[in-house]
Amino acid sequence: MSALVQTDFHFPKQTAVYHGKVRDVYTIDDRLLVMVATDRISAFDVVLPEGIPFKGQVLNQIAAKFLRATSDICPNWLLSTPDPMVSVGKMCKGFPLEMIVRGYLCGSAWRAYKSGVREICGVPLPDGMRENERFPQPIITPTTKAEIGEHDADISKAEILARGLCTPEEYAKLEDYTLRLFERGTQIAAERGLILVDTKYEFGTCDGEIVLMDEIHTPDSSRYFYSEGYAERFAAGEPQKQLSKEFVREWLMANGFSGKAGQSVPTMTPEIVKSISERYIELYENITGEEFHGEEPADLTARIERNVLKQVTSDR
Repeated sequence: MSALVQTDFHFPKQTAVYHGKVRDVYTIDDRLLVMVATDRISAFDVVLPEGIPFKGQVLNQIAAKFLRATSDICPNWLLSTPDPMVSVGKMCKGFPLEMIVRGYLCGSAWRAYKSGVREICGVPLPDGMRENERFPQPIITPTTKAEIGEHDADISKAEILARGLCTPEEYAKLEDYTLRLFERGTQIAAERGLILVDTKYEFGTCDGEIVLMDEIHTPDSSRYFYSEGYAERFAAGEPQKQLSKEFVREWLMANGFSGKAGQSVPTMTPEIVKSISERYIELYENITGEEFHGEEPADLTARIERNVLKQVTSDR
C-alpha cells in the first residue's frame, strides 16, 4: 500500500502554501484553500516517521460528511471535495483558538484531575469524579492555536477576552456554535451506537460572519466510546472500548515515547503501519455507517493534481 506523506503542487494562481502536521494547504488567488489530507500521522505534537495508507482519505471524507451534516447549525468553509483526499473551501481568517468540548472526564483532563487539578480553563470540576464519567453538561476547555514548533496551551474564557483574541460577542457565538455542534455530533454518534466523548472545533471569519473551519468529528480530532457496554465498564472501573486515535498514543507510550525531550519514536514496522491503517478504516465505517472504498492508484500525487486542476480551473 502506498501513502502520501508530502506534496509540492503548483496550482494555477497559487499564492501560498502551508505544510501542517498532517495537512498541506494551498491558497488559490487569495480566496480559495485547497486542503490536502496527507497520510502523515502525528501524536504528542510530533509527526511520526511513517505514513498510514488511506488515513488522509478517511479523515477527509469523515470531515466532509460532518461539515455537510451540520451546515444548518453553523456556516462552514467547505465548497467541494474534488478528490477523496482533498477539500476545497473559502479562505477564512482563523481565530487563534481551538474550542475543545468535553462530555466525559478522560484523556488529558482525567490525567490532570487525577493529579489533583480541580479547574481546567477556568471551569471548576467537582470532587469525587471517576475516569470516563459523564459531566452533568458538556464543558468547554479552549486551547491556544500554537505556532509551528510550539504546543497548544490551555486558556480560559477570561484570558481569551483579556488578550483580545476575540470580542465578547464573538466568543459568545463560538460557545453557542460549539455546544450545538457537539449536540448534533452526539446525536449522530448515538445513531451509530457510539458516544461522542470530546472533540475540538476551529472557527474563523469570512465575509463578516463566523464560520466553522478545518475537520470535525474525525478520529483525529474526536474521541468516541462504544455505547454498548459503557455503563458496565464504567461501573467495574474498566477501560472503555474506544474509537479514536488514542490507540496510537497508547502504543507509543507502551514503547517509551510520550513526546518528551530525549525520547525516540519507536520503530514503525510494516505490520504496525498496516494495523493502524486497518484501525482507521474501522473508525470510518463505524462513525459513518458506510463501507469504506479505498482508492489506491499507482500515483496519488498525479490523481490529486488532476482532480484539483479540474476544480480550480472551473472556478476561475
